[in-house]
Amino acid sequence: MQTTIVKWGNSRGVRLPKILLDSACLSDNDAVEVTVEDNSIVIKKAVDKAFHKSIRERFEGFSGEYEPTSIDWGSPVGNEIW
Repeated sequence: MQTTIVKWGNSRGVRLPKILLDSACLSDNDAVEVTVEDNSIVIKKAVDKAFHKSIRERFEGFSGEYEPTSIDWGSPVGNEIW
């Protein structure tokens, strides 16, 4: 399938036909990962887990020490709810 690169503000865009998106299991508002491999642009559906890691997964390789501390945010200056 052939398409054209078009100017979109300071960027460029490519219109992807629905049949192509359907065959790649992509739909509107899906998060995608865009990479360059061997002079080609590759678009892959982003792995949801990368966006929603648990706190244990986020600190899995952390080997330092942690000691919780309190933070003084100061006095309210507006309509904050404390």
